[in-house]
Amino acid sequence: MGILKAEGLKKYFGEVHAVDGVSLEIKDGEFVSVVGPNGSGKTTLVNLISGALLPDSGVIYFEGRNITKLPAHQRVKLGIGRSFQIPMVYEFLSSLDNILVSILSRNGHSRIFHRTVDKFEGARKEAMELLKIFSIPLKLVAELPHGHRKLLDVAMALALQPRLVLLDEPTSGISLEERDQVMGTIAEVLKERKIAAVIVEHDMDIVAEYSDRILVMHDGKILKEGGKEVLEDEEVRRILIGD
Repeated sequence: MGILKAEGLKKYFGEVHAVDGVSLEIKDGEFVSVVGPNGSGKTTLVNLISGALLPDSGVIYFEGRNITKLPAHQRVKLGIGRSFQIPMVYEFLSSLDNILVSILSRNGHSRIFHRTVDKFEGARKEAMELLKIFSIPLKLVAELPHGHRKLLDVAMALALQPRLVLLDEPTSGISLEERDQVMGTIAEVLKERKIAAVIVEHDMDIVAEYSDRILVMHDGKILKEGGKEVLEDEEVRRILIGD
């Protein structure tokens, strides 16, 4: 069994079958991209894995444990992290303080009010190291360009020390010049730390370059899966880019 296994996942919204009988397995350290047209069920699948949504039926195992009904915060504690299409960062705090929020929460210190943040020297050192690894400037988040905000969102997820991270369109809204740098940095850190990743992505060049495996979703189902050669499949090309 891989680090994550899902069997027969279904999530319906009325007549819309957003996820319709999906089964998948993610191995330790594997880089898996989920692609498909808008409305194919990609983000709903990620929401089911993260716990943002609960499935109507099916089961999810993480490291052999049934987590199907666990809420999102408990899945984070077990080792499932997530970044978002729109970076979920605190604009009024510095980049350093954003990462500290994740570290202090991970260590159970977020409710300690009799000590100031500067007293947690180990946490500050760890946060500074993550800023360095991702080349994120130490400044107010409101002053950071979009690419650095994307990296900060990922850095905050990694500060929780996950075994699996879910990345929802990590290169969306980033200029063509920045995309390879941002994705290259993310991939390098994940590979170095042997963190498995499930990535929802629309940029097929990024998908082909960095994926160990590609899952193609259509109408709530996994239509095809395999290496980058899947992107050359005639049916997949028709679904992704039209006739």
